[in-house]
Amino acid sequence: MTLPVLELQGVRKSFGKTEIIRGADLVIHPGERVALIGPNGAGKSTLFNLISGKHAPSQGTIRLRGQDITGMRPYEIYRLGLARSFQVSNLFGRLSVFENVRCAVLWSLGYRYTLWRFLSGLHRVNARVEEVLQQVRLDRRRDVLAMNLTYAEQRALEIGMTLAGGADVILLDEPTAGMSRSETAQFMNLIRDVTQGKTLLTVEHDMGVVFGLADKIAVLVYGEVIAFDRPEAVRANLRVQEAYLGSLAGAGPQGV
Repeated sequence: MTLPVLELQGVRKSFGKTEIIRGADLVIHPGERVALIGPNGAGKSTLFNLISGKHAPSQGTIRLRGQDITGMRPYEIYRLGLARSFQVSNLFGRLSVFENVRCAVLWSLGYRYTLWRFLSGLHRVNARVEEVLQQVRLDRRRDVLAMNLTYAEQRALEIGMTLAGGADVILLDEPTAGMSRSETAQFMNLIRDVTQGKTLLTVEHDMGVVFGLADKIAVLVYGEVIAFDRPEAVRANLRVQEAYLGSLAGAGPQGV
C-alpha cells in the first residue's frame, strides 16, 4: 500500500482558551489534488499554518512521507519538500519577476548573504529560474517589476516562488481569490500544469474551482474534518449540505 505523503492524526490547536482545530484527521496520498473547504472561521488557514510549521499543534501528529514533522520550523519542512503560498502577497515589488524567483531559488539552494558572488555567474541558479518562469508562463515578463504585474500575474509569480525549491507537496492558500471568471479559468489550467505529478492541498472558496480541480475534497467545520472524499461523494453528503454547501447538491460546478 502506498505510504501517505501527508497525514494528520488528532491534530488540535488552541489559542488561549479558544480551540480552533478540534481533532483534525486527514490522509493524502502522492499525486492527489485536495481542496480544503469550509465556512469562514472553520480553521482552514490555521490548519495550513500547522502543516507548514508556522504554528505548532497543541496536540496530535503531522507526518510528511511517514516522517514526524510536528512542531518543525517552516524552513525545515520546506527542505523536506513541502512548500506553501499565502493569501497575502510576499513578493518584492521593486524587484523584477526574474529577481523574485532568483531570490527563492537562492534560498532553496542554501545561499545566504553572498554579496561577494556575481549572481549572473550562478549558472545553476539562473537555469532553474528560467525553468520556473516557463512553468508559470512568465518568461516573457521576466524583466517587469513585480509591482507592475497584473493581479493574476502576481499570483502566478507567487506560485513560481513556491515551486522554486522543487517541492513535490504544494499548499496553495486561496490561489484564485480576487480574480475575474476568465482569469480564474486560466489560473486553474496553470495550477493543473505546474502541479502535474505533485501533491496539492489548496484552500479555495470558489466552488467552481474546487469541483473543477480537486480529486478529493476535505470539508472542515468548527475545526474538524467532517468529510473527505471524491467531489461527487462530498456533493451528495447530507452532513456537508447541512453544514456548508446548502443547496449545492442540485447544482453543477458552473452553478455554484
